[in-house]
Amino acid sequence: MTSNVAHSPKVWGIESAPFHDRREAGVELSRALREYTGERPVVIALPRGGVPVGYEIARSLGAPLDVCIVRKLGVPTCPEVGLGAIAEGGQIEVSRDVARALSVSDAELAALIAVKRREVEERVRLYRRVAPQVEIADRTVLVVDDGIATGGTVRAALRALRAREPDKIVLATPVIPEDALERLSTSFDQVVCLVAPRELHSVGLWYRDFTQVSDEEVVGLLASARRHWAHEHAGEEVGRDLA
Repeated sequence: MTSNVAHSPKVWGIESAPFHDRREAGVELSRALREYTGERPVVIALPRGGVPVGYEIARSLGAPLDVCIVRKLGVPTCPEVGLGAIAEGGQIEVSRDVARALSVSDAELAALIAVKRREVEERVRLYRRVAPQVEIADRTVLVVDDGIATGGTVRAALRALRAREPDKIVLATPVIPEDALERLSTSFDQVVCLVAPRELHSVGLWYRDFTQVSDEEVVGLLASARRHWAHEHAGEEVGRDLA
């Protein structure tokens, strides 16, 4: 397994932002990830918004698509402000500084974590019916989201994925602000993005169509990706990739 030493992030600086939708952003991002094609990559998308992006990348690179289920921990009185996140497998990322600054008590935080843990478990049951977990040990993992604001969600996913001993973990996203890009580049083996603005404001501003992704769409894309992978690799030993 590689050491956790990040390389310089790659910002592709495309001219087409804002993106039409997540699928278009995935097509654009797949071009920036072609160098990983020969590394037997696994695309791990963060539901729900990261799945349409990851679907296009998986199709382009000929890679299996899976998810890492993560739920944001929002401040109880202001849910859009992130305290951290909880990931499939129970890994939790919490900013104690934010909790103190906004007077979130330990009891409130514990109650919030309990609620979000149940939401993670519900989505595990829903998504894993069509997409059993793909083996990532000794593989290159491409962690994909539709955009990153602060990075709390992807840090929780990173902890969950590191425990499964991949060879390399690459963060891939269409848009991420400069400060978050700098912070996350010290955690991931590589960060690849298309746009790194100084001011993000919100991820949705970088898409003309930022319609909320439903659970039904996620399930459909995961099932479609699995069928496509099986068809493209018919006759090969695919069990090791889709076990």
